[in-house]
Amino acid sequence: MSKPNLLIVEDDPNLGDILNEYLTMKGYETTLCRDGDEGWSKFKKDKYDLCILDIMMPKKDGFTLGKEIKKVQDDLPIIYLSAKNLKEDVIEGLKIGADDYITKPFSMEELLLRIAAILKRTQKNVDNSNLKTIVFGNFTLHYDEQQIEGPNGKTKLTSKENELIRLLASEMNKLVNRSHALKQIWGDDSYFNARSMDVYLSKIRKILKDDPRVQIITIHGEGFKMVVTE
Repeated sequence: MSKPNLLIVEDDPNLGDILNEYLTMKGYETTLCRDGDEGWSKFKKDKYDLCILDIMMPKKDGFTLGKEIKKVQDDLPIIYLSAKNLKEDVIEGLKIGADDYITKPFSMEELLLRIAAILKRTQKNVDNSNLKTIVFGNFTLHYDEQQIEGPNGKTKLTSKENELIRLLASEMNKLVNRSHALKQIWGDDSYFNARSMDVYLSKIRKILKDDPRVQIITIHGEGFKMVVTE
């Protein structure tokens, strides 16, 4: 099995070198870039399994770079590094589709564990060859194609939208426990992942509004339910 390939974009030369050396020592292939422009250039030339992006960088900040990366490869995991612990930064990262957010200073062991958890989850979700289409209301989920077909045609889904819709639709009209959904799709039920799931559920609700018979209901303190009425 080939080593996971990580793209590291960090303008602090000391931290960048430490990250690069430590993750290489731990068995990862790494590419270190010093600013957002260089990171974008490297991303276009190679295939990566995960990106580690500093937020405050010259030429192109981490959020801008993350948006550009997600337009090309939406399911590529991103971990953001920030010197600030601001709620606004966390929310902005979630909107872009970040998989994790770490505030400096942090321990290398913590970063290593988070990388491993994300890669385990993303690699686990690749094998979906035995799953079939799911029909609910006027929608058909084509899981293998990562598409949902509805009254207004087909919509391409992100990997997490695909997983969430599949989980809710397979338990149609039944309660899906919030913690169970987080652990199954994100790997753990941390606060950050819970906020991320809320963002994706909001996106899914917009997709499903084309059929008023299909709704995702939040049951506070417990979880969610996809309610389909005839």
